[in-house]
Amino acid sequence: MSASDVVTNLGAMLASGGVEVVDCSGVLGPETPILQLPPDFAKNTPKVEIHKISEYDNDGPFFAWNWMVLGEHSGTHFDAPHHWITGKDYEDGYTDKLDVQRLVAPVNVIDCSEQTQEDPDFLLTAKGVKEWEDAHGEIGKGEWVVMRTDWDQRVDDEDKFLNADETGPHSPGPTPDCIEYLLSKGIVGWGTQCIGTDAGQAGGMEPPYPAHNLLHRDNCFGLASLANLDKLPAKGAILIAAPLKIKHGTGSPIRALALVPKG
Repeated sequence: MSASDVVTNLGAMLASGGVEVVDCSGVLGPETPILQLPPDFAKNTPKVEIHKISEYDNDGPFFAWNWMVLGEHSGTHFDAPHHWITGKDYEDGYTDKLDVQRLVAPVNVIDCSEQTQEDPDFLLTAKGVKEWEDAHGEIGKGEWVVMRTDWDQRVDDEDKFLNADETGPHSPGPTPDCIEYLLSKGIVGWGTQCIGTDAGQAGGMEPPYPAHNLLHRDNCFGLASLANLDKLPAKGAILIAAPLKIKHGTGSPIRALALVPKG
């Protein structure tokens, strides 16, 4: 079958409903949970603001539109390599420079929802990934890997979503050896359903914040605050995760979409 036939067949399957488009994004608005840095940092990302310009009124009788205040890393979002110091030297590490061919790729969904329900600080290790591969098949070069935790079910309660106490935030994520193993497989990026790509307590790891440090060191991408991963199979779906083309952007809110074959 030629590449043209593949695309034609995919178009037909999308039109007939044989391939379902699953929205893997949360709603972006004033209630969206936003990561807050410790008090010793001077600045933080503001809460999302939506301001009306007009809505079929004296300010614009025929049209409705808004203007917004939001950070690059708000809601369901994309981390570009330039977001972290380890990726600062990549010329294509900005959202307006990256290779868009890499943004559409098969996705591997590692289900950790049972473990994270019992332990919010659950960590996925390289051993855990290898056990998943034994059950579902190898992770391929150029593919996405995402960690299903069903954390998106907490998103309507910011305190529950951030899940922080005097010791800091408590949320699941990967260990350093997990990310190193995935990078050895040649993945394009890693994603989670939590506020960031790292575990809440990842600041105490070596290296600290391994998803950020190691992914962006290797010019790979991160996805955070994903939703509806329970609607995706372990393998067999395609993930589309395209950031806005922001000049020198370090990241961007996204509408992450998965193409899932029915049945």
